[in-house]
Amino acid sequence: MNNWVRLSERDHVIIALQPFAKGDTVNVDGVELSILDDVPKGHKILTRPVAAGEDVLKFGYSIGKAKEPIEAGRWVHTHNLGTGLGAILEYTYEPAADSAAAGVRFVPEDLTRQTFQGYVRENGEVGIRNEIWIINTVGCINKTCDILAQRGQAAYAGQVDGVFHFSHPFGCSQLGDDLKYTQRLLASLVNHPNAAGVLVVGLGCENNQIDSFKQAIGEYDENRVKFMRSQDVEDELETGLELIDELVQYAQRFRREAVPVSRLKLGLKCGGSDGLSGITANPLVGTVSDRLIAAGGTAILTEVPEMFGAETILMNRAADEQVFGDIVNLINDFKQYFIRHNQEIYENPSPGNKDGGISTLEEKSLGCTQKGGHATVTDVLPYGHRVSRTGLNLLEAPGNDLVSVTALSAAGAHIVLFTTGRGTPFGGPVPTVKLSTNSELAARKANWIDYNAGALLEDKSMPELTDELWAYLIRLASGEVQTKNERNGFREIAIFKDGVIL
Repeated sequence: MNNWVRLSERDHVIIALQPFAKGDTVNVDGVELSILDDVPKGHKILTRPVAAGEDVLKFGYSIGKAKEPIEAGRWVHTHNLGTGLGAILEYTYEPAADSAAAGVRFVPEDLTRQTFQGYVRENGEVGIRNEIWIINTVGCINKTCDILAQRGQAAYAGQVDGVFHFSHPFGCSQLGDDLKYTQRLLASLVNHPNAAGVLVVGLGCENNQIDSFKQAIGEYDENRVKFMRSQDVEDELETGLELIDELVQYAQRFRREAVPVSRLKLGLKCGGSDGLSGITANPLVGTVSDRLIAAGGTAILTEVPEMFGAETILMNRAADEQVFGDIVNLINDFKQYFIRHNQEIYENPSPGNKDGGISTLEEKSLGCTQKGGHATVTDVLPYGHRVSRTGLNLLEAPGNDLVSVTALSAAGAHIVLFTTGRGTPFGGPVPTVKLSTNSELAARKANWIDYNAGALLEDKSMPELTDELWAYLIRLASGEVQTKNERNGFREIAIFKDGVIL
């Protein structure tokens, strides 16, 4: 195995696949390069001199500008590399040629005939789990709903795939659009087909009243969605369990059956990235996303601030000029969100990202957007909205792990593919597949990690890993296996907050 990798012939840097000490040498294109600093694994080494203010390239694109003259052999990181990004920008639609075709390079001929074992709901939607979800309209009844879920899980274990509640602190004294965003997000979760039945629990005096929340939900099947206002019943635990019993009886009507893989929806997310994220796990997820889309399925990419610096790549893959305009608005509106709160637009990556070798936001973004593969962008979704078009969708949400995974789930993702170089135990409302960027993390946190993309740097090729991960996802969607977050009972949500609380 080589001890470094270069991602593009244009690049000024190589990425260390092992730690290097000052004085070590590496052979780069037949030339011995002397290492002038200690360089951690996953970090960058400059292979040719750059002047102060000059772009430094990785992935074939600029990842920032040199803060000072940098010699070949130097460690390149935050001390000598800064962002080159500006504020609000103007963009021109320049559609890329053959972007969709580039994403189907590993597609088997019979892909469009492949199926998984899913649950076809009465409205025609498809779920991969047969669960009962409890959604509270307001945070002050979280404990009531937790107890209902615990008792329901104990009473109906084996009859459904589980009874789950997702705590949140909102809904009481929110106002205006902030309340509407909370309602929309929770309503989209109510409509998720992984939930065979849903119990909506209110208190009675909150701003997010059940009657107004019903309007956010839209049309619903009274057999599938039940409501309880806690202040109106004598014993909310007794009444709640009676309603859960009705939902379980309804859920038992459904059986797994063969469903075309085109009905599958994948959410794409990275968190706790390192210098290998854009080399192993993110490109791997991109190949699986491309494969699903080639089969007629859907992938959803979010983390808008982590598109900054790589947004033109996505814009030039827009299906048409309307979608291009929607991407422009997605990017610039999110920048305005930072400006409105007097925050630096490019205050990223996080401390953990930097420790792992990511120096600037554009470097983070160029790695992050690889999860979207090469497919055409077919739609742009506001926060809390649900997917309506197949293909690659972009979703409005921040980079925060819990908030963005919740938004992906609400948008309709059956599974979230979560790449990480640092590791995290959490999971969202839907199966959350943790893919490690390196083998060390996969071995050390085996109770968190579901799949090791670090094997790409060892003994396996990208086509092999794509086939392996694809097969795992079909088994996961069919209920043959569970993710670590499911097995460990880690299921959480977080709601994007942007407004006044009374």
